[in-house]
Amino acid sequence: MMELQDGAELCFPQLFNMSCRKPTLRWSETVPLNLLLFFISLTTIAINLLVIISVSHFRQLHTPTNILLLSLAVSDFLVGLVLMPGEIFRSTSCWIFGDIVCTLYWYLDCQTLTTSVSSIAIISADRYMAICYPLHYSKIITFRRAKYCVCLCWLCSFVYSIFYMRDELIQPGSGNSCFGECVLMISYITVTVDTILTFIFPVTVIIVLYMRVFVVAVSQARAMRSHITAVTVHHAGTLSKKSELKAARTLGILVIVYLSCLCPYYWYSLNMVNHTVATFFVFLFYFNSCLNPLIYALFYPWFRKAIKLIVTLQVLQPGSRETNIL
Repeated sequence: MMELQDGAELCFPQLFNMSCRKPTLRWSETVPLNLLLFFISLTTIAINLLVIISVSHFRQLHTPTNILLLSLAVSDFLVGLVLMPGEIFRSTSCWIFGDIVCTLYWYLDCQTLTTSVSSIAIISADRYMAICYPLHYSKIITFRRAKYCVCLCWLCSFVYSIFYMRDELIQPGSGNSCFGECVLMISYITVTVDTILTFIFPVTVIIVLYMRVFVVAVSQARAMRSHITAVTVHHAGTLSKKSELKAARTLGILVIVYLSCLCPYYWYSLNMVNHTVATFFVFLFYFNSCLNPLIYALFYPWFRKAIKLIVTLQVLQPGSRETNIL
């Protein structure tokens, strides 16, 4: 996204050799790309904000599953509001906000992304319980327990982020080689442990649970088909096949999108790549926060109805919280 060349101006001329050089940008490449990234950022903010308003406002949507969706939407909203614009600015301009703000930026990065990944794993566990143990789901997964689970998720992410950022929190700006730079230097051991805890383990959990969900959904569809009377065998077979295909398609989208956005980032974390490629991988990682609400919320009919009520400002009317949204 940027190139440093000899003769480039300094970020802080008064500091001479201690200052970073200003990035030399190519207008034809940088401006269209930044416009695209800002559009993705605004889209991420808007869609996740709609999820937050919908679940928070309508009382009928106060369910355990939607509380988990709300947690995911809040973390993804912060990604679009802070991390995406911050990455654009950090990659194309001199960092003028100081070492403390830089450290807070990286801490928020670790906190929100860890919470987002954890929320996805918890949602997969919730769907596993709902489909594989439907008779016991309402007793095991209650609204109060879902709230406790969300609070625990954010608390664990908070503590983990402190551990991950311990060196930077003790000495802000220790990874910067000059003034006007905002980078995070983490040891290879820490990065490896982080990859295991925030990528390999959650991905394994998600894949195993969703594969189990898929197997159970297919077996239930076949069981229903086998009990249909001979008169409606053909019709039932058609419906069950559609259910199997829909389940496979949905689960495939969830897993493929998640892995497509996260795998390149964690590969980049363990390998040295050039600046342009690194920036692309980071934004691909952030782009998952834009896709999450599309996958987890837009597939629900209640969300489409909620959007209509929010956009038309009907949520401002008295008693709108009690609207039949389902």
